[in-house]
Amino acid sequence: MKLTPSEIVAELDKYIIGQKEAKKAVAIAMRNRYRRISLPDELKDEVCPKNIIMIGPTGVGKTEISRRVSQLADLPFLKVEATKFTEVGYVGRDVESMIRDLVNITVNMIKAREYELTKDKAASFVEERLISLLLPAGKQEPKEETREKIRQMLKRGEMEKRLIEIESKETPPMVEVFAMPGMENIFDSGLFESLSNILPGKKKRKKISVEEARNILLVEETEKLIDHDKVVKEAIKKVEEEGIIFLDELDKICGNDKSYGPDISREGVQRDLLPIVEGSTVMTRYGPVKTNHILFIAAGTFASSKPSDLIPELQGRFPIRVELSSLKKEDFKLILTMPKNALIKQYKALLETEGIELVFPEEAIDEMAGITALVNERTEDIGARRLYTIMEKLLEDISFQAPNIAEKKVIIDPSYIREKLEKIIEDKDLSQYIL
Repeated sequence: MKLTPSEIVAELDKYIIGQKEAKKAVAIAMRNRYRRISLPDELKDEVCPKNIIMIGPTGVGKTEISRRVSQLADLPFLKVEATKFTEVGYVGRDVESMIRDLVNITVNMIKAREYELTKDKAASFVEERLISLLLPAGKQEPKEETREKIRQMLKRGEMEKRLIEIESKETPPMVEVFAMPGMENIFDSGLFESLSNILPGKKKRKKISVEEARNILLVEETEKLIDHDKVVKEAIKKVEEEGIIFLDELDKICGNDKSYGPDISREGVQRDLLPIVEGSTVMTRYGPVKTNHILFIAAGTFASSKPSDLIPELQGRFPIRVELSSLKKEDFKLILTMPKNALIKQYKALLETEGIELVFPEEAIDEMAGITALVNERTEDIGARRLYTIMEKLLEDISFQAPNIAEKKVIIDPSYIREKLEKIIEDKDLSQYIL
């Protein structure tokens, strides 16, 4: 990533309001990865990423900051909840599965890029195969003029509905055998693929249209053109050097009580996480992957616990801690209007498809922000996610009646907002269920 820290923050500001400290910490961590690449080899391996813990209530931008920064540089990114993992010895997913998932995502990401690069070349091969399938059956070799005539008809789209017979591979039914709770690691380890190779699916001939056949053949031809060994090698390197794992709900596994049941392995999960975050080698279906230089960004509300409740060794692996602040009325006003994906822009675009022009005066935006802040204060503080509830309730009738509304310009003014929401807001018990 060649963006400077200030440029990274500026890009994040386009989507996320406030939280300057968190953005700054992530921007520095990302820039340090670029700096590390420029170091001499003997020093490069010694420089490890400085993992981050984000502390703050839900809906304030913790996940969004991590996701957006990974998109900026097209980096391998995985979001996973710490509560999904169980201690080794219990039924469930082990912590190493997140590394396997990240590798799978990266392989698919690079494969998709290779598909785009080889798509045109593969399309020409598909065209030749379609011509051969469309030629009349006979022992005599068809003339070049005949092939050219069919080629031109294909290009003009005149053959799309013509039925042809092709061979397609059937997937073996083993997936049904293994698709049961607690068996996820069988798929992670690649056993299913190995068994598929031993017992390959049968080839079945079927008649389909040229249009459908083109898509099937394009996948087959693209697969032949891609160097899968190169894809895997590049994916593993990208994960090891540039991978980011966002570990959400870390606070849910750091309780220091000695409860039983689903919480029995809290500390055990922490102990299992430690070597992964510290740096170890994880076996995946594509080969061993080192985790030494993967950046871990953890997050949690830490409402009923604190980072110091984590085991000391794990605390030491997250040296950077940033606190995200709760959102206020002014933040909600900006969230409604400023980001590229602002909620008001989204709802305007949705209703424009029905020919409806939504107008939100400044005082209406102020009213919605005030109501959102008030409801968050009175009930559970769910941050910016409360805006989704408010907007949906506010525009419910308009969205329902949009195809039949005669007046195509709809002004959402403060009086309309109060009419739709005032009774719910005044009734505190009702607002807990509706807003």
